[in-house]
Amino acid sequence: MTSILPGGSLAQYPILITGPWQVQVTSTTLSVTPSPMITVTAERYDALPVFNPEVAGWGRGARLRGVETQETTNRHALEPGSVVVTAADGSTVYTRDVDYALDEEWATVGRLAGGRIADGQPVAISYRHGLGRIDTVFMDGDGQVGIREGVPHISVPQPPAMGENDTALANIWVPARLGQLTEDQLFPLLETAYPEPPMPVPSVAEERLPATMRKLRDGLPLRILAWGDSVTEAVYLPAQADRWQVQFVDRLRARFPHANIELISLGWGGRTTACFLNEPPGSAYNYAEQVLGSTPDLIISEFVNDAGLSPEQVEERYGKLLADFRQIGAEWIILTPHYVRPDWMGLSRERDIDDDPRPYVAGLRRFAAAHHVALADAALRWGRLWRQGIPYTTLMLNAINHPDARGLKLFADSLLALFPEE
Repeated sequence: MTSILPGGSLAQYPILITGPWQVQVTSTTLSVTPSPMITVTAERYDALPVFNPEVAGWGRGARLRGVETQETTNRHALEPGSVVVTAADGSTVYTRDVDYALDEEWATVGRLAGGRIADGQPVAISYRHGLGRIDTVFMDGDGQVGIREGVPHISVPQPPAMGENDTALANIWVPARLGQLTEDQLFPLLETAYPEPPMPVPSVAEERLPATMRKLRDGLPLRILAWGDSVTEAVYLPAQADRWQVQFVDRLRARFPHANIELISLGWGGRTTACFLNEPPGSAYNYAEQVLGSTPDLIISEFVNDAGLSPEQVEERYGKLLADFRQIGAEWIILTPHYVRPDWMGLSRERDIDDDPRPYVAGLRRFAAAHHVALADAALRWGRLWRQGIPYTTLMLNAINHPDARGLKLFADSLLALFPEE
C-alpha cells in the first residue's frame, strides 16, 4: 500500500525559500536557525602521531574529537583557520606546516619531523566546528504553521518528534557550516513510508527460492549465509542485533513460526567479492572453504564495495558465483547496495534521487532478471528516503557509508518483501 500524504505537502502547502535563513509556508514566513558552531578550547591530546599525507584524510593524524564520527570524521565540519595547537600547559604556540600538519577538510592533525612537538608529548588543540541538524516545518491542530528544531549531531541527526495534533509538512536539512538555505536543503514530506508494491502471485521467494520456501513452511533446517563486506560484518554497530541479517531473520521467523533457521554471517570490512575469491586456502575468508564450504541453503550477498564493477563485470563475476552456488545446491538473494557519500555516486544533492546512478546497480538488476535470481532491491528504498524528508547521509554513522540501525532496516525490509505473508 502506498503511504502518501493527502495531496502531497508540496502541492497542498507550498514551501518556498525566501531568504538565506527564511522559508514561507502559505502566507507565513518562518526563520530557520543556522547550524550551530561549537568552540572547543584546549582539548588535550596525550600525543600526536606523525602526519601521514599518503592515506585517506580521516587517517592522516589525530582526529579532532568534536567532529569524530564512527571510524572517521565529518568532512568539512571543521571551521577553516580555527585550529590552534599549543603545548599542553599553553606555554608554546606551535606553527602549522613547521611543527604540525593539518588536513582541514577531514580535521586531522599530526606532528612533523624536525618540528618542536616531540614523540609522546601532550598538546592542547583549540578549534571551532559545526554540527548538523534536521528541523521540521509543521502545522498544528489549529492550522498554525511553525518550525521545530531537531537535536544537532555530528553525523546522524534525526527529525524532532511531533505533537499529537501536529502534521509534519517538510524537513529542512541544515548541514554543518551551511552558509545559507537553498532548495537542496528542503525536503517536503511526500510519503510517510516506502510505497510497497502489491505482492506478486506467486511471490519472488515462491518462484525463485522454492527450496527455501519449502523448508520455511515445513520447519526443516534452513541454513542462511549472510555474505558481504563491512555492512554485513557490522562490527561498527553498538548493538549486533541491529545487523541487517539479524533484523531480517527475526522478522522471517515471526512470519514463519515453524521455521528452523540457522544464521551464519561472513563479512569482511573494506573487501569485495574478488577479495574472497583471491584468498588462499586456510584463510578465514577463503571463498571455497568459508562460503561454499559452509554448505548454506540460502546465500544473501551484500557488497557495496563491488560498486565499481561495470554491468559486464557483474555478468562475469556473478555468473561464476551463480554457477558455484548452483553446484552446491544453494539458492541466492542479491542485495542491491545502499546509497553512499554523494560525490562517490556522482550526486550533487540528496533529494530528487530516486534513480540510482551506479552502473553496478543496473548490472545487478539486469543479471538477476536474466538468470532468474532473487533480487532484494534495497537501493530503491534508499533512493526514496528524500520523499520521507530524510537526507540519506544522516543514516550513516561514519558520515560516509556505514548505515545505522534505521538504514540497515531498509535491507531487511527489501528482503522480507520477497516472501509471502503466511
